[in-house]
Amino acid sequence: MKRLPKKFNPHPFAYHQEIELTIDTLTNLGVGLGRVDGWVVFVPFSLPGEKVRARVFRNHSSYSETDLVEVLVPSPHRVEPACILFGTCGGCQYQNLDYDEQLKWKQRQVGELLRHMAGIEFDVLPVIPSPQRYGYRSKITPHFKKPGREGGMGAIGFLQNGRRFDLVDVPQCPIAMAPINAALPGVRQEVTAKSSHYKNGATILLRATSEETVIRDPKAIATERVGELEFRFPAGDFFQNNPFILEAFTGYVGEQAAASGASYLVDAYCGSGLFALTSATRFKEALGLEISESSIAWAEKNAAANGIANCRFLAGSVEDLFAGVTWPGGDCAVIIDPPRKGSSDAFLDQLFAFGPKAVVYVSCNPATQMRDLKRFVATGYALRSVQPFDLFPQTRHLECVMVLERGDSPKPEAEA
Repeated sequence: MKRLPKKFNPHPFAYHQEIELTIDTLTNLGVGLGRVDGWVVFVPFSLPGEKVRARVFRNHSSYSETDLVEVLVPSPHRVEPACILFGTCGGCQYQNLDYDEQLKWKQRQVGELLRHMAGIEFDVLPVIPSPQRYGYRSKITPHFKKPGREGGMGAIGFLQNGRRFDLVDVPQCPIAMAPINAALPGVRQEVTAKSSHYKNGATILLRATSEETVIRDPKAIATERVGELEFRFPAGDFFQNNPFILEAFTGYVGEQAAASGASYLVDAYCGSGLFALTSATRFKEALGLEISESSIAWAEKNAAANGIANCRFLAGSVEDLFAGVTWPGGDCAVIIDPPRKGSSDAFLDQLFAFGPKAVVYVSCNPATQMRDLKRFVATGYALRSVQPFDLFPQTRHLECVMVLERGDSPKPEAEA
């Protein structure tokens, strides 16, 4: 018999009690949600419409968490996962769901976040699919723990589903690009042989480049092509890791920024220049801002290598990022692509003080994007469009592009 965890709340279900229920929907975390006598129950790896048996492991004040035991009546959209670790590895949530249905649910989830978090009813455009549904990730970072005193290497891989510290061993990853999977066995052997050289909680970098080589040194220079442009950057730095959709993705962002009618472009989280350089030809001039001086150096090199003369870059301070922008905000479009935690209040204060004509807000976390949207609306910006892109097939993640314009700005002609 399983030992009862400390502080387990026995209401409304006993520990490891098995219950049957029908799944009503998918949350934006990719978890099935159903109800038992009105009580909310979360069941991972279940799909809407399915009748399932689930085992309770935690009761909260208004819902319960469970493990999926058995699918009693499967969804017609259920498919066989490509990975034998699906359900154990925490990396993917949707390998059991037909891809077209994945896109429909992601579109719906963005709409629900808009409604519940921002208080806005708005038609979300259909999700732009990834041209490649598996084998698309150009970067993975497996983890491992240093062997204990007893010796022997443990798992080399990713966090187990629902666990904060336990790893699952991942010898191959179907969503990673083929060169990475080809290199992974040798890398795993090398790490095992030299395990004593690593600190506990070490991470391995494997980044595939446009030359189909795999880089492991985070300081080595990676190369990625986006349409006609070539980008170079340190392999350990951030760069979007689905190269198969990047041309369409960056093209859309640039088109939407230019559709505002602004003459000038500011890319406020420019990194090594991805959005600034792919959008620059649509504007008189473009400026990339970034607090990292090393990223600015690579952005400048990428502009020169690609012969883009109307784009410059500045390393700004956190306190006054827009100090170097000499153009009037009313004739500028701004692209922002903040980290998952969203934009800080300090950044948004600076952005609103600058007063751009339009903002194209790119986010890998729609939840924090919706939080920030409330501030845009309160400041007088109007939401013009919401376009998700599926940069991460088989997972709950996506990129969402919101276009916002100042309330006194006319709509683009195409929308009039």
